[in-house]
Amino acid sequence: MKTLFSQDIVPLSDLKVNPGKIVNQAKDSHRPILLTSRGRGIAVMQSLEEFENHEEERAFVKAIAQGLLEVQEGKVQTVDDVKRKLGINI
Repeated sequence: MKTLFSQDIVPLSDLKVNPGKIVNQAKDSHRPILLTSRGRGIAVMQSLEEFENHEEERAFVKAIAQGLLEVQEGKVQTVDDVKRKLGINI
């Protein structure tokens, strides 16, 4: 998702005038919209779908990082131990 500065920076006044247009732009482009006031960035708007996807990705990456840290700390179990704890008799 690459920001297109010619399209994805919107003054807050434009949002006030036509909020539906800006919301649809974020939804249809799948890119975040940078809202500005007096030439400075003040907020970012993105579609709900994109927000949820990013949250899911963050949670996944966090879980991987936690797992790698546990491996480094020696907090590992054998497959047989896990099967036994889960009651799997294969």
